[in-house]
Amino acid sequence: MGKLTVIALRAVLVVLLAGSVFVQAVMVPLLAVDMEELNADYAYLRTPFLVITVLGVVTVEVVLVSVWRLVTMVARGTVFSHAAFRYVDVVIGALVAAAVVVFGLAVLLAPGEAVAPGVVLLICGVVVAILGVALIVLVLRMLLAQAVARDAEAAQMQAELDEVI
Repeated sequence: MGKLTVIALRAVLVVLLAGSVFVQAVMVPLLAVDMEELNADYAYLRTPFLVITVLGVVTVEVVLVSVWRLVTMVARGTVFSHAAFRYVDVVIGALVAAAVVVFGLAVLLAPGEAVAPGVVLLICGVVVAILGVALIVLVLRMLLAQAVARDAEAAQMQAELDEVI
């Protein structure tokens, strides 16, 4: 990966991380204030909705930090090691957690008349999409495992060749 690509990806990650911190520090409190004016019939949604929002942002932040660490490993040329699996596993776990959180939102909104049934169905579609991304990352993890195995095999063959020479 070229230096320009690494710099560009890190810039995107910084912007996204700053945005997520902004959402947690500014937008969620403003949302909490706005939700105080909810109809009394829907007041029970306030706290769970805010908790789900914060948890969703936390899962995004976990993914961003893990991707930052993986980009650092790529820049150093150490991504084809067993240490990379830890960060990939964290990304997969965070994506699954995000899917659970979003599904929790769908469950929260499903009963009653708070939102239309189509909105709940769209939220469930987002859950499927997030799980799809988690599966893609899992496949990429398997490819990483193959690459690490091949790298170790190549290093062993190189060592044997060095002994012969």
